[in-house]
Amino acid sequence: MPDPSTPVASHLDRNIEALIARRREEERRASLEDRIAARITSFAGSMTFVYLHAIIFGLWILINLGLVPLLPAFDPSLVILAMVASVEAIFISTFVLISQNRMTKSADKRADLNLQISLLAEHEATRMLTLLVTIAGKLDIDLSHDTEIHELTEDVVPEQVLDTIERKRDTEEKDAT
Repeated sequence: MPDPSTPVASHLDRNIEALIARRREEERRASLEDRIAARITSFAGSMTFVYLHAIIFGLWILINLGLVPLLPAFDPSLVILAMVASVEAIFISTFVLISQNRMTKSADKRADLNLQISLLAEHEATRMLTLLVTIAGKLDIDLSHDTEIHELTEDVVPEQVLDTIERKRDTEEKDAT
């Protein structure tokens, strides 16, 4: 098990704390509507919600089928139940969409951060490889047999990578049709 007092662990702890703090801050800055939608969505996605609905709808059906003799039927055709369930479904699906939109925005931010970190790491690796090739040249180490060295010392241009991906995707889509 790694020693938590090592610098790597302290950097890891700092990063984790920064991410937790950022998430808390985003939750704090969320609008009242977003917080309400998140709570409703959380409740609607719980087993408590399922149990509650099973009890309410079950009783509603039993009462209106005349299976509970002490209570009179108030919706014998169950039309009101169908309407209530439909309206509830409309609202719940709207709350779920609101929460999904918020989660998508957060996921987009994390994806942007990951892309920036990856691009920085790629740039640093390219620079280190360039330095190593320069050192190898000074030490008269022959790298001519390594055909990838020159390609690996070239900076990656994200726009070119995206253009290549899009061209290949377009080609595959045309071939599929």
